[in-house]
Amino acid sequence: MAQNIPVPSSAEGGLSRYLDEIRRFPMLQPQEEYMLAKRFKEHEDPQAAERLVTSHLRLVAKIAMGYRGYGLPISEVISEGNVGLMQAVKRFEPDKGFRLATYAMWWIKAAIQEYILRSWSLVKMGTTANQKRLFFNLRRLKGKIQALDEGDLKPEQVTEIATKLGVTETDVISMNRRLTGDASLNAPIRAESEGGEWQDWLVDDSENQEAIYAQQEELEQRRKMLSEAMEVLNERERRIFEARRLSEDPMTLEDLSGEFGVSRERVRQIEVRAFEKVQKAVRRSARDLEQRPAELTAQA
Repeated sequence: MAQNIPVPSSAEGGLSRYLDEIRRFPMLQPQEEYMLAKRFKEHEDPQAAERLVTSHLRLVAKIAMGYRGYGLPISEVISEGNVGLMQAVKRFEPDKGFRLATYAMWWIKAAIQEYILRSWSLVKMGTTANQKRLFFNLRRLKGKIQALDEGDLKPEQVTEIATKLGVTETDVISMNRRLTGDASLNAPIRAESEGGEWQDWLVDDSENQEAIYAQQEELEQRRKMLSEAMEVLNERERRIFEARRLSEDPMTLEDLSGEFGVSRERVRQIEVRAFEKVQKAVRRSARDLEQRPAELTAQA
């Protein structure tokens, strides 16, 4: 899969050249992405996988830039993120209804964070889920409670952080000492660098609650629209559409051809026709939904 994928270089000017190179890969339209993902999943087509990966290299670079404060070569951080992206492509289920970028984001972050934990000399024991959560969130929470002074945390601060992160107070004290050490939190990361201060190291990965609610509401609306759209299908079309497009373990064309007593090609044709009918119905519902606010405004 990685044969023709650009590799970031740590040489001078290597990052700029890499960023220029990956900008040349076009973004994929939803239907094009879906067909490529299906081709890779069903036929392990390496060219399909390569296009899925290269079209998302910019996403990896954007996420990786958020982890520059850990004192590690950004080229290596990007490379680890690219490994996470490739794992996401291998495991992506196009029939689940969401875009690859949404799914891949978590694989990319996980790969980068694993690399940071492996590489950062002060935290060799940070391998458990609790240690990872503590490592990547301690400074953010200290900032929220104005606890960025040097030295140990106050008992009430330790208790508050431990409760919010679901870890022990001993873990909080130990991690805080490892992260602060004898250096000032306002000391630069490197003496010769202008890369920021120690207190700026950690990335805030928490999601905005309004964004989470909006995503949930949008997902619920999409499910409702899909359910209503499927009413345009007859019984056989619905069965094939659900078995091929909506099931967590999609049935093969051969199994469905045996169930309905028709050829595999006929099943494929029915699947395509059903998908097109549902797609049209969903688009019609979306247009109706967009027109309602305008109609209400006109009435008012």
